[in-house]
Amino acid sequence: MTEPIFGITIARDANEAATPSKAQMSVIGICMPITKATAALDADFTAAFPLDKLVRMNSNDAALLALCDPDGAFIDAVQGINAQLGSYQMAAELVVKRVAEGLDADETMANIVGSSATGTGIHAFLNAGAEVGVYPRIIICPGHTSAQDTPATANPVAAALPAVCEQILAVAIVDGPSTLAGFTDWVETLSSKRLIPVAGGVYAENSAGAAVLRAASPRIAGVAVRRDYENGGSPFRSWANQAIYGITAPERKLRFSLTDGTTEGQQILAAKGGIIVRGESGDDFAIADGGFVYIGTDNLSAETIWDQYHKVRGRDFIELTVLRTIRQYLGRFNLTTQTIQSVVNTIAAICDQRQSAGDILGSRSRFDPDKNNPADLRAGHIYVDLQFEEAPVFRRLSVTSRPYAAALTATINEIIARQDIL
Repeated sequence: MTEPIFGITIARDANEAATPSKAQMSVIGICMPITKATAALDADFTAAFPLDKLVRMNSNDAALLALCDPDGAFIDAVQGINAQLGSYQMAAELVVKRVAEGLDADETMANIVGSSATGTGIHAFLNAGAEVGVYPRIIICPGHTSAQDTPATANPVAAALPAVCEQILAVAIVDGPSTLAGFTDWVETLSSKRLIPVAGGVYAENSAGAAVLRAASPRIAGVAVRRDYENGGSPFRSWANQAIYGITAPERKLRFSLTDGTTEGQQILAAKGGIIVRGESGDDFAIADGGFVYIGTDNLSAETIWDQYHKVRGRDFIELTVLRTIRQYLGRFNLTTQTIQSVVNTIAAICDQRQSAGDILGSRSRFDPDKNNPADLRAGHIYVDLQFEEAPVFRRLSVTSRPYAAALTATINEIIARQDIL
């Protein structure tokens, strides 16, 4: 439109603090072999779950799931996830990578690991954003993360997962051995804030009603989805002390006490593991009166500041939300005082929302006076100092119980006062 010679021109400028664009943190990535249902046609199954592509689906997609063996590990994983969903949740969102079943366990694990050069196996998740429109931020490889050639060698799948997770800011729930000795040997070969270990599997019924040993990781992933949903999609809540549904028993009945650190369950927790224990109605030291309960707050980080997995996921969420929100400023506005203040205010608003929700304890966002300089500013580059502290999970209480002598004095005084009245 040509500007008027005599009149008024109005230009709209959106250079204000932007509305936060939340990152999706509850999409589950599953990488594993998938067995075809006997009645399904090979062509239909291969088209639905190709070996060379990712598949984005909902966990209640009956048409796709009908193509898979109802007693296979993949269907069990999906059912294990679905069993944990909460009120008003219809399904979880999945990104599935089918790999070929090997001639033996080693070959199958090699197929799951895949290659970063060819984008196969778990490395396919690195291109999930472009390929299927979303990144999985909770990754599981059910039944394929615990085996070791020797106690001193790491499971190849568990060892490969941290590199993939770091690139897309995901976490992986990994199944480990069920015994304290086995779990300790296994966990000593791994180290990453991206790995969340769980000791042992669970028993669940198959289509014939028989109890079959299955992986626990899909169930924990389902709990994660439920907890995120309960918190408005924000991953700042621990999954600990949550009921596990749809199982008949843990792989092993672990001895656990809330007050005794020498029980096997507590010792696995001390090794940064997660456990599933049964409630006991007559045991005051049990975690619950009944049902099966997951307990676990830690990942395998070597740094204590990041050893609670909800802190890692929460920081990922804020950083990704900042990235998704601030990108709209790039190239659209000149670096003026208003633009810089809008960027700082937008980042501060993201943290303010999380603080009001009880996710973080406090934050500070500011134009960094130490790093910003005329040369960088002239080049269109600014530094923002973002600091925030995630709220830690409440996991231990120490109570000092002792006599209260003042109560005796108060009792004497009360009796004397009553006597005076009489």
